Amino acid sequence: MPDLPYAALRSAFDNQSLFEDKTWQLSPQAWPLSTEQVAQLEGIGVACLEFHQALETLYFRSVAGKNLLRNKPLLAPWVADYLDRGKPPELVAHARDPKNRGAFPTVLRPDLLLTDDGFALTELDSVPGGIGLTAFLNRLYGGEGDPSILGGKDAMIENFHQSLAGLRPEMRNPLIAILVSDEASTYRPEMQWLAERLQHLGRRVFCMRPEDVFPLGGELFFNVDGTPEKIDIIYRFFELFDWANVRIASDILEAWQSGAVVIAPPMKHFQEEKLALALFHHHLLQEYWAEAIGGRSLKLLRQLIPQSWVMDPTPLPPGAVLDAPKVGGRMPSDWRDLIAASQKERDLIIKISGFHETAWGARSVVLGSDCSREEWQQGIEQALRLAPTNLHILQEYRKPKRLTHPIYVNAGADNSSAMDAQPKAGRLRLCPYYFVVAGQTRLSGALATFCPPDKKIIHGMQDAALLPCRVVSLT
Repeated sequence: MPDLPYAALRSAFDNQSLFEDKTWQLSPQAWPLSTEQVAQLEGIGVACLEFHQALETLYFRSVAGKNLLRNKPLLAPWVADYLDRGKPPELVAHARDPKNRGAFPTVLRPDLLLTDDGFALTELDSVPGGIGLTAFLNRLYGGEGDPSILGGKDAMIENFHQSLAGLRPEMRNPLIAILVSDEASTYRPEMQWLAERLQHLGRRVFCMRPEDVFPLGGELFFNVDGTPEKIDIIYRFFELFDWANVRIASDILEAWQSGAVVIAPPMKHFQEEKLALALFHHHLLQEYWAEAIGGRSLKLLRQLIPQSWVMDPTPLPPGAVLDAPKVGGRMPSDWRDLIAASQKERDLIIKISGFHETAWGARSVVLGSDCSREEWQQGIEQALRLAPTNLHILQEYRKPKRLTHPIYVNAGADNSSAMDAQPKAGRLRLCPYYFVVAGQTRLSGALATFCPPDKKIIHGMQDAALLPCRVVSLT
C-alpha cells in the first residue's frame, strides 16, 4: 500500500468537511492490524450482539419479576430500577412495548484500547459517530480498491444501508431519513456525506434535522424539491437524553406505534447505559450471564471488559461492605471511603452511565490516577449527588500500550509548509463498526484514534490522528 502524500490528504479534507470545526493530525498510512487481530475483532462483534440480546432478556425478566435462571431461583428487580432511573415514563413505556422485543441496534461500535494484554472494551456504543468518516477514510486510503483496507472500499456504506433496509424487507427501496439533532450537529456533515453516497447508488437516503419532518395522516413526511415524500425508516442520530428536544417526538412515537415507520436504533434506554458493563461483572448476576451468553463469547467478554462497579449510594446495614475496589487493603462500606485511596489505588475511572449530555465525548470522565485528590473527591461526590437520577460507574483503568506510527510534521524552517512523515509515539483506541444484517454482525471497517502518549483518555482531538485500518500479514 503506497503512502498517501500530505498534499493529497490535505486537499481531500479541505474539499470535504466531515466534522464541524474539527481538525486532526494526518498520516500517510492506514493503521495496520494483523490477521490475528482481525479474527479477534470478528469474534468481538459476535460477542457484542450476544451481550445485547442477553441484556434485553435480563431487563425484561427484571421488569416482570421473572426468574433469571433455569434451575435455580434468582430475582433481580433492582436491575430494572437501575436502568429505568431518571428516564421519562413515556420512554420507559415505549421500551417495554411488546413490539420492541427483539429490536437491536443496527450498528454496534465498541471502544477498544490496545493494551499490553490485548484489547480492553471500555464502552459499547449503539449510536456511534464516525460512520461516515470511516467510510470516507476507507475510500481515501483504499484508492481504487486496495484489498488490504479492513472491510473494503465501500463496506461501511453498503452495510449501513443493508442493516436499515432489512428492517422493511417488504420494500424494494425504502426511504430512509437520517435524523441528526442539534445536540449531535457536529456529526451532521459526515452523515450528509454518507447519505449523498447512497443517493449516488440509487438509494433513497436523506440526512435532515428533526424539524424537517412533519406528520400527515398518521405518517411522517419531508419535502424533496417541494414534494412531500413518505418516510419508511428513521435512523436516529441522537441519544435518548436528547429526546425532549425533538419537536416531533410524539409524532414519531405515533407513527411507530401504527407501523408507519421503523426506528433504528430502537429507542430502548437500557441499550445506551454504560452500567450494563458493570452489570456484566456484578457478582449476583454471574450465573445469569453464563446461561445467557455462549461459552466462547462469554470468555471473550470476561477478558475484554474491565472490572466495573455501579456507584449506588444506598446506605448499607452495619457490617456490610460495598461491591467495590479495596482501599488500604479493605473493602469499603461507603463510596466516600474511596476518597482516601492512594494514587495507585485510584487507577480507576468514574463516568456517568448515560441519559445525560455529558455521557458522550469523555466529558464526564474522571481518571483517579491522573488528577488531584480534590478533583477525585469532587468526582466521587458528584457521582453520589446525581445518583437519584443519573448513576455513574467506576471502572478499572487499563492503560493503552505505547506504539509508533508515521505522522506528518512540519519539517521546514519558520513558516515553511514542507511536511514530512516521521514515526511518532502514541496510544491507540480502536473503534470497529459492526452492522447487523439478517441477525449477523458484519465487520465493515474500523476507526483508529492515535493520540500522543501523554494523553490518558483517548478520544478525537486536535493532536490525534484519525485513521482507517488495513490488514497485514505478520511473518
